[in-house]
Amino acid sequence: MKNTFRVWDVERLMTEIRHMCSSLTMALALVLTVFSAQSSAQASGASAQSGRPTKDGKVALAQTPINLNTATAFELEALPGVGPATAVRIVEYRQKQGAFKKIEDLMNVRGIGEKMFLLLKPMIVVTPGKGVWL
Repeated sequence: MKNTFRVWDVERLMTEIRHMCSSLTMALALVLTVFSAQSSAQASGASAQSGRPTKDGKVALAQTPINLNTATAFELEALPGVGPATAVRIVEYRQKQGAFKKIEDLMNVRGIGEKMFLLLKPMIVVTPGKGVWL
């Protein structure tokens, strides 16, 4: 009789473990779905605001043009084709040469050629920055 009771107890225990595994699997799937949806929404929102290509390959223009005289390197990275190194070069150019007087001055920065400039032109502006008098 003891052996029968033990087998029944083990079967009951295995059933409980299966239920817990199913519940944990469902919870994990739910958590992953939520995080995936959040990441996807953030990525599509960022690409629509930054001018980076969207999933369909089209470039969405930035909602607000970026001021070359006041933008941080991080803000400049939102521009398409501008990575961390180029953004730092733009800020360094501004610090060494003074404020940009016209947007075309951006082509004086190493890594920004005419092709890149024409891509960025609708997304950038030049207005006086802090401490800059025109």
